[in-house]
Amino acid sequence: MNELSDILTADAIDEHLAAANKKALFQQLAGAVSRRTGLPAKTIATALADREKIGSTGFGAGIAIPHAKLEGIDRVVGYFARLASPIDFQAVDGLPVDLVFTILSPADAGADHLKALAGVSRALRDRNLTAKLRGARSRDAIFALLAGIESRHAA
Repeated sequence: MNELSDILTADAIDEHLAAANKKALFQQLAGAVSRRTGLPAKTIATALADREKIGSTGFGAGIAIPHAKLEGIDRVVGYFARLASPIDFQAVDGLPVDLVFTILSPADAGADHLKALAGVSRALRDRNLTAKLRGARSRDAIFALLAGIESRHAA
């Protein structure tokens, strides 16, 4: 994976997702990803929740990268959501989360899964980018910011 656009499409972005808590968020994300992959939403939500039991995927500064490996998916898939209101995520810094980049990978995608996680993490550690993501007015604007980030880092 060289660019976030390898795993994220413009229609896999929700610029105003409403969720009251982490469980509700995972259910909403699972439903959205299910429509794109054909995997059952319950399977996705369970996989995300099971991974979260190992430790919070909220890595600080209002950002979370919930992720899981699943049978029945043939490539790494991303889904980005900007939450309507921040929610408690038990993040490492204790701050609520409002930017969520979900990554689902095939069960046997060891290296590809890690590359996707690293790429997303690297992009979302850029405070300038996250400020722009929070202020973006549309799904297309968010996609343009995310799709362009890797090429800027490579330059």
